[in-house]
Amino acid sequence: MRGMLSLALGGLLLAGGALADPVGNRADGRKLAGQCRTCHGLDGKSQMPVAPNIGGESETYIRAQLTAFRDGRRVNEMMTIVTRNLNDQQIADLAAWYAGHRITVTMTADPTGAPEQCVTCHGADGIRLIDEAPNLAGENNIYIDTQLKAFRSGSRPSEIMAPVAAELTDAQIRAVADWYGATQIAIETVE
Repeated sequence: MRGMLSLALGGLLLAGGALADPVGNRADGRKLAGQCRTCHGLDGKSQMPVAPNIGGESETYIRAQLTAFRDGRRVNEMMTIVTRNLNDQQIADLAAWYAGHRITVTMTADPTGAPEQCVTCHGADGIRLIDEAPNLAGENNIYIDTQLKAFRSGSRPSEIMAPVAAELTDAQIRAVADWYGATQIAIETVE
């Protein structure tokens, strides 16, 4: 009986290991990032207002977003196409590449003026305080505005952000977008 129990537990441990998230490889992620550079840049600093900065984001956040695009839980015309054929290892590699960059922030305003409904997760300076939240520092205000309105309307589902955004007026959304958009960032590519 004891041998059967040990065998069963050993099998469960092996099965659990097989289901674990793959470990990202930064070198492989750098190669894959070539397809991201037009919009996000190789360093993860956005090249256009409709694309977010992703350099210095957490691996957790990047993986979650890429997986959501791939699996259809988050929809964007470009990202749905780009992620469609990514496997879990490739997503892990891209997340490792972009998360490995260093982001520095220069505040352009007094941090006590930061939007209070945002600072618990995104920080006064726009650098995330939890891995599940994105950095907002230096993000284009058009992007932030659009995403907050998508949360509010339900077109971008989120158990956390939908109720927060539902309480915001258009003017408050614009103030949040302008606050974080005014923060200056630098992203250092780490090879």
